[in-house]
Amino acid sequence: MKKTSLFSAGLLGLLLTVSGCRSYTDKNIVSAKAPFQNIVQQAGRKVFPALVYIKVVQENLGSGRQSSASSSGSGVIISAEGEIVTNWHVIDKAVSIRCLLNDGRAFDAELIGSDKDTDLALLKLKLPPDKLLYCAEFADAAPSEGEFVMALGAPWGLNRSISIGIISCARRYLPGHSEYSLWYQTDAAISPGNSGGPLINTDGKIIGINTLGMFAAGALAFTIPADTVKVVLERLRKYRKANWAWFGLRLQPLRDFERNVYLPYQQGVLVAGTEAGSPAQRAGFIGNDLLLQINGEAITAETAEALPGIYRKLGLMEFGRKVDFTIEREGRKLVLQCAPTEKGKVEGDEVVCKQWGFTAKSINRFDNPNLHFYQPEGIFVFGVKKFSPAARGGLLKDDIILAVNNVPVKSLDGLLKIYVERQAQSVLERRTLFKVMRNGAVLQLSLYME
Repeated sequence: MKKTSLFSAGLLGLLLTVSGCRSYTDKNIVSAKAPFQNIVQQAGRKVFPALVYIKVVQENLGSGRQSSASSSGSGVIISAEGEIVTNWHVIDKAVSIRCLLNDGRAFDAELIGSDKDTDLALLKLKLPPDKLLYCAEFADAAPSEGEFVMALGAPWGLNRSISIGIISCARRYLPGHSEYSLWYQTDAAISPGNSGGPLINTDGKIIGINTLGMFAAGALAFTIPADTVKVVLERLRKYRKANWAWFGLRLQPLRDFERNVYLPYQQGVLVAGTEAGSPAQRAGFIGNDLLLQINGEAITAETAEALPGIYRKLGLMEFGRKVDFTIEREGRKLVLQCAPTEKGKVEGDEVVCKQWGFTAKSINRFDNPNLHFYQPEGIFVFGVKKFSPAARGGLLKDDIILAVNNVPVKSLDGLLKIYVERQAQSVLERRTLFKVMRNGAVLQLSLYME
């Protein structure tokens, strides 16, 4: 009986304790919830006045004729003079840019500079004289995994939107998406239209620019870190483009899980190969060289996450100035000197041959590697208009133009000169012979002008 009484008393005490704890915890949750909401709201209020909804009219030449389309995205004001940072893909091929501010005012903007490699662009609002704007600030420190963040922008064109999440990974390497930068991975919702908007911390400061959202994968989005943004913006202000130096080195980490490569080195980065005709190839680099130092500074890439930092270091070198590379080859240390060139334009210029019904562009190794393999220099067919003379004559997209009427053509200027000359001919004389290369095979095609 005594044991039963003691047990009953103990159980009652436990129930009271548990009940009391639950009540106390609920109160704590309620009291803790309000301050966190305040933090989120205060952070948002710091940046919303600098948030910009961007609408652009874009020019499209891919069909072989000029056409225009409108699209939208986001941006954030980063200087009182009206500088805006956004994504390159938001303003690509824009012929006009209009920006809606948080307070309802709208201004046209000019493009200061852009960089496809990092998907960043710098705009400047066309403001009245002596007009200054509210601007957001960049954070001084990088975020950590688990840190709360907020994505601001105009998803699906719905401006002044905010979503909340955490930093899922602070050092995400995405092959094929910018060789010069790692990414922040977040579960804060980033949808079409959010591109170019800021990712902010709970202090209301910019930690990155929202760029990629993987909708099929659920809550998976990626942001360009602020340190990369600041480096690129400085160059866009100075050169209007990033001006990356190019060595033509292909690098590989010492430990590569995907390729099942685990090299027995503690320092350095592996040279996987060089680009054909590149400065690195001419300097004597070969595959399996172990790169140890750049201008006397030791470098190491144990994993792929270290590669963007090395590529960025190389990309910021001065054109034409020799760089000392210390390498190890078959147990021997060597020093190779290599001077970089300017990285070629990611997209070539374009010429519209309206009466033939196609658009031509310049070949470059960065945007057209398959065409560059067959023809390092020259021009190719970028787009063919349906039912045009080019289409009826058998011209296809990605055909490399070698000659027109037996005159070798190596540049857009050369093609344009012939095109103008043919326009001046009589209708009966406008039949033109094109010599093109298609997948390595040379063909002769006959085109008429409309």
